[in-house]
Amino acid sequence: MASKLDNVDLDLVAALQVAPRAPLSALADVLGISASTISRRLSRLEEERLLRVIGQVEWPMLAEGNPMHVWVSTAPGQARQVARRLAELPEIPFVATTTGRTDVYCSVHAARQSRARELLMTQIPSVPGIRSAHTELVLRASTKSDSWRLRRLNDTQVRALREVADTQDEPSTVADFSADELRAVELLRHDGRANAADVARAVGISQSTAYRLSQSLFQRGLVRPRVEIEPTLLGYTLEVVAELHVAPGAIQEVADALARHPSSRYVSIVAGTSSVIHHGVFRDEEGLAELLTRDLAALPGITACEVSVMLDVLRRYWIGREDGYLVTTGG
Repeated sequence: MASKLDNVDLDLVAALQVAPRAPLSALADVLGISASTISRRLSRLEEERLLRVIGQVEWPMLAEGNPMHVWVSTAPGQARQVARRLAELPEIPFVATTTGRTDVYCSVHAARQSRARELLMTQIPSVPGIRSAHTELVLRASTKSDSWRLRRLNDTQVRALREVADTQDEPSTVADFSADELRAVELLRHDGRANAADVARAVGISQSTAYRLSQSLFQRGLVRPRVEIEPTLLGYTLEVVAELHVAPGAIQEVADALARHPSSRYVSIVAGTSSVIHHGVFRDEEGLAELLTRDLAALPGITACEVSVMLDVLRRYWIGREDGYLVTTGG
């Protein structure tokens, strides 16, 4: 799949990762490419199911509680079938088959805590082929997937793009949401570049009101536009989830350090047998080796580390995958 993207495509992806909703004219100015070329390239990437700009929504807008990491052991030869069944559940945004101590890794994010209990205690364990499951509760996220960047742009380009980005770095305090806000979120989470006219039609409000509502969601950090594209397509062929056991006094320091690591897509402090979960991507095995032997060794308080390597990602942020391509339905 890597051959499908040339340098212009990769520059465009890198720019969109910084400012997913940037106007085509702004992208053209920063990249030194015509706006018509930017438009054609973006349309092709979307039409070929290689890229989608979505809206990452803060947890309280989606559910009562925080997400959970779940590791699943299966009967021999059943990992793929189990992963497919789990990917059908609407409360599971991420599913992958793995190597390591378990066969499948997934995350669970249920709208109601009662539904989460049902999933973990009854529905997931009853999936044919599952032998056991282990769950860890996310307490705090140090970084999320929208922060991961393809490092191709210079500092001047990044600064120019950040000036036109309409999202703040950290979400504000989450309060109650109006019905209009929730309807707008439902659109923006599937189309992170939807404009005020799109929101107005979907919600049934005036375009000026839709603009103010959308900007409020973005600027408060409640909806964070992000580029959804498989890391393999960008040259990152190795994806892992590392479970770190850390002394209590060093947990936050380790999580913060890993959040700054260039491999980090998602780092969270968890309640379970481990203390910190690091979900990272690497160009090759040597990059992972450097993390394990050099970078983690430099951090205080780490007593053990278990690594699960992703073999096949079937679903990521509620969007299905087929051989790395984005599935247009059911996401």
